[in-house]
Amino acid sequence: MDENAGIYAQESAYLGRFVQIGVASGRVLRVTFPREADDDAEEDHAVLDRIIAYLEGVEDDFEDVQVALTLPTDQRGVLEAVRNVPYGEQVNVETLTRMTSGLDHTEEADLELARTALDANPAPLLVPDHRIRDGPSAAPPDVEQKLRSLEGL
Repeated sequence: MDENAGIYAQESAYLGRFVQIGVASGRVLRVTFPREADDDAEEDHAVLDRIIAYLEGVEDDFEDVQVALTLPTDQRGVLEAVRNVPYGEQVNVETLTRMTSGLDHTEEADLELARTALDANPAPLLVPDHRIRDGPSAAPPDVEQKLRSLEGL
């Protein structure tokens, strides 16, 4: 098995659905939460094992996991800032905008840029958009609520 590329999925009893990751060149490209895993998905991947452990209550910030944020530079900056929000803490979109280099929290266009980036997040959970309390999450609403609940948010 090559953990550098492929699709991997495991079922989460906590979420009541699968967690599926796409990996290339050792970087996570995408995290999704399908009802059924892709037919060609394999089960064994170290990052996926950590995600399942997290969903079972093991605290993990995933800061060492490489995520390929293939988005425009300004949106990528927002998602990189999201990764700095610690486990069990939450911020609002305005604070996230303050945390993002080059954005002004008083500019509506910059606040909208932050919301757009959150909505386009390719790797919810690894880029923990559920910690942004008044922003959109790229995870399905039921998954977002369970992630928030897991962290006491």
